Amino acid sequence: MFKYTCLNPIAEVGLNKFSADYEKTDNINEAQGVLVRSASMHDMELPDELLCVARAGAGVNNIPLDECAGKGIVVFNTPGANANGVKELVIAGMLIASRDVVGGINWVKGAAGEADIAKMAEKEKKKFAGTEIQDKKLGIIGLGAIGVRVANVAKNLGMEVYGYDPYISIDAAWNLSRDIKHVHDVNEIYEACDIITIHVPLMDSTKNTINREAIDKMKDGVIILNFARDLLVEETAVLDAIKAGKVRKYVSDFPNPTTAGQDGCIVIPHLGASTEESEDNCAKMAVKELMNYLENGNIVNSVNYPNCDMGVCTNAGRIAIMHKNVANMISRFTGVFGELGQNISDMTNKSKGEYAYTMLDLDIPASDEIVKKLEALDGVIRVRVVK
Repeated sequence: MFKYTCLNPIAEVGLNKFSADYEKTDNINEAQGVLVRSASMHDMELPDELLCVARAGAGVNNIPLDECAGKGIVVFNTPGANANGVKELVIAGMLIASRDVVGGINWVKGAAGEADIAKMAEKEKKKFAGTEIQDKKLGIIGLGAIGVRVANVAKNLGMEVYGYDPYISIDAAWNLSRDIKHVHDVNEIYEACDIITIHVPLMDSTKNTINREAIDKMKDGVIILNFARDLLVEETAVLDAIKAGKVRKYVSDFPNPTTAGQDGCIVIPHLGASTEESEDNCAKMAVKELMNYLENGNIVNSVNYPNCDMGVCTNAGRIAIMHKNVANMISRFTGVFGELGQNISDMTNKSKGEYAYTMLDLDIPASDEIVKKLEALDGVIRVRVVK
């Protein structure tokens, strides 16, 4: 029997995927798995029994990834599960920034009750005139699950689309329209595009990707869209650029004191994935990842450990080892089994940065003696008997 806890409300369609072998608890100290959306885990005391955290969404900045990795806790996210919902809001953001829809709606609210509002509107509407997006150049920084979808839709809307991603995956490349111009220098996007949208994960290396220097290279009247994370953009530089007439509009899905209520900023209350479909998809994927890890030891879509999948264990035993990514670890593991005369029928090892993960299928279940000897090896973080 496994126990899990939810730090946020998780869609029932996802929780219903749990089998009778799972029990929900409100006490994280009893749980082997955690499901979370936006709740911050940085100040939480992570119990020793906790094995995994599944984030029902893409961003994981609310989870202490390094601390989890150091304790042998696998952190999953759900890439692509909310991509369509975010894509649709990005397109909406592009439209409301190009056409002053928000300004027009606010004017109508202010004129409510006026008997001749229709006649007044005909005089006032020129104040809210905008531009069409057809034939405009759209630059997309980051061609992951969301960026690719935005690119393909924009192309179908008649836009000229530039895409930049030096780490584009094979799957993303296959799904990307052949009409997208894949550039190798992000400066080409800054210099050529009328609208720029960013879709990369927030890391130390990507913080302030769109900064003052990048904005200086952009065309006058550029529109910047940010539906990824607010810290990817140097927003104080954006405000200065709006005042100077360099940036026409800044659309962000992340309210904060810097941009909320500022002229030229359209700030949305983090609605990118706030659709029933996105929440359902994220919940189902997060539960599937958690169950696959707890039952089989398989890691799929982890952000702090390498992906590693050996399918369902059909052997008598399976053992999983979280360890530092250093030389000679595999030979030391096999040495333990050889010393105790136990055969390894199958094995896989994957690494990610300074951490690695090894799974071994055995002809007989792992003994307590084997587990203790493995745990005693320098560099081993956690040893887990999966079966």
